[in-house]
Amino acid sequence: MVWIDSTSGMTYIVSMQKLDGKMVQSRSQWCVRVPRKEGEAKRRDLREQGLLDRTLRPRTEGECILLPVSEPLPGAERGQFRPVPGIPVLPRHELIGGIAVMQDEDEAGAATLLATRPSLHTVLYPESDVEGEFRTRRFRVLAGRKTTRTMYVEHGLRLAIDLSAAYFSPRLSTERQRILSMMNDQEQVLDMFAGVGPFALTLSRKAGFVAAADINPGAVHLLIENIARSRAGNVLPLFFDASRLCEVLPWKFDRIVMNLPLGAAGYLSGAIPLCRGGGTLHCYALQEKKGEILPDIMKFPVREVRERYVRSYSPGRWHAVYDITLE
Repeated sequence: MVWIDSTSGMTYIVSMQKLDGKMVQSRSQWCVRVPRKEGEAKRRDLREQGLLDRTLRPRTEGECILLPVSEPLPGAERGQFRPVPGIPVLPRHELIGGIAVMQDEDEAGAATLLATRPSLHTVLYPESDVEGEFRTRRFRVLAGRKTTRTMYVEHGLRLAIDLSAAYFSPRLSTERQRILSMMNDQEQVLDMFAGVGPFALTLSRKAGFVAAADINPGAVHLLIENIARSRAGNVLPLFFDASRLCEVLPWKFDRIVMNLPLGAAGYLSGAIPLCRGGGTLHCYALQEKKGEILPDIMKFPVREVRERYVRSYSPGRWHAVYDITLE
């Protein structure tokens, strides 16, 4: 049976399936398969990123749990799930703290979102892509309070966010934890495109020192606020153009984060002199084919490069990270 949700206009395939030993109405959806003992931690992580499909019930299969997700994440598969009774199918959106960012300009859907999710105070629609030197977007308020500012919590870290002042994505939460797990204690870290500080403040939990730079004054104001909020005395905010950092910083770093997906490769010539021999750079890119920026990386004295899929960005395009180890 094809079911079209009247609120969002989205189409779903609904069928009768035998789940957990019973014939029940089910819906096909993308899901991630994790061991049962890791299920709760993964569910919480997906929920914080706005990727958990909360209209469907997770289900167990052998020694694994299948968690329904709203998009085809790396390693995702299709599965059948029972709908959660009483929860309407909501329009497509991304959750950032108390703000929902919708993919469609749908005021009725926005009102439904606001009424269904008590934690929300605002529903926005982006009127532009990320644009300009400061990488900002323009938004229209579809429902709720007239604001683009919210508080966002990620693995215990509280961040003040203003979506119109500085770009922010919760989709890199897992990536931030991955890099934190790779670090040694007391590393010297440089975040070249720090924004409001999600990478810098996450990594400050292990680092001895973090230099966090951004050229956007709105982002740096929020970064300073978030450093104070986190009491991160080992993070130094820098209002600076990343291309000039190698001319002014007197330090060498063990690890450098280059999260500027539309142009980070162009800053490698300035980043590599700031990295110690044997140090690591994490260079992010939006790309259409595997190894797209590898020729740019191999111009430099690197010992090892590992490319990793981070997330889908748009049809035929994805967010990748290159973990680069220097000679």
